[in-house]
Amino acid sequence: MIEATETIDEFLLQHAGDVEDAVRKAARTEILPRWRRLADDEIDQKAGPHDLVTDADRLAEKYLTGALGALLPGSVVVGEEAVHADPYTYEAIQGDAPVWIVDPVDGTRQFVRGEDGFCTLVALAHRGVLLASWTYAPAREQLATAVRGKGAFLDGVRLLAGSPAEGQDLEIAASHPDYTTDAQKRALHALWVDGVAPRACGSAGLEYLAVARGELDATAFSWEAAWDHAAGLLLVEEAGGAHLTLDGEPFRITGGNTLPFTAARDAATARRVVDLLQNRHW
Repeated sequence: MIEATETIDEFLLQHAGDVEDAVRKAARTEILPRWRRLADDEIDQKAGPHDLVTDADRLAEKYLTGALGALLPGSVVVGEEAVHADPYTYEAIQGDAPVWIVDPVDGTRQFVRGEDGFCTLVALAHRGVLLASWTYAPAREQLATAVRGKGAFLDGVRLLAGSPAEGQDLEIAASHPDYTTDAQKRALHALWVDGVAPRACGSAGLEYLAVARGELDATAFSWEAAWDHAAGLLLVEEAGGAHLTLDGEPFRITGGNTLPFTAARDAATARRVVDLLQNRHW
């Protein structure tokens, strides 16, 4: 087991490219061959009709679990589908071992519909600290990466989130109504005010990428499953953005966050979104 962050830094310096290769191979062998070719028996429901899983999700996660664990001995993998099968495995995020946080197909509904708005998300964390992330949109041939303290990049080009333009509506991607409770809908309804242009989110990973690219001003999400957020949160941070929960604290991948929370292009925008969610309008 790795005991020092410096050792993980050395691992990333030597093997970040190997992680990228694993992510690309998972998409190439398990995801893209099924895109727009899914049979009915390759699609299942989990919690309900809006919570889908496919053979691509399961097989890509199985491949990544083996590949990532082999790259970093002593690490553990927390994947969305494994946690669905055994919720206890989620507790590894709070442990002492380095942990890979994996969403094999983020945006499964888009994937099932044959749209290109889906991605594979991988993040590496240690003792609650996000250290590196990979966001791969294979149908768009886009790969975004981030390493703590070393910046965020999209296909090798540095990402800078910047700040929203003055005088323009704040563009916010918020939790999709299909995935929210009545109480969460009421909380997010605070965004429907003058000067704000909210819309329902698609793939969380791609919304985070849009924030890091400066194409979207902020997100507002009402759930805290780490596989949806870990990769994107580091990407936004390393692009110069910020994230805050409803109590004004940064989001913690270990859980216990006050929701909803936001990730935004800069700290001032994050604070503005939280104020809106608390019904304190600027």
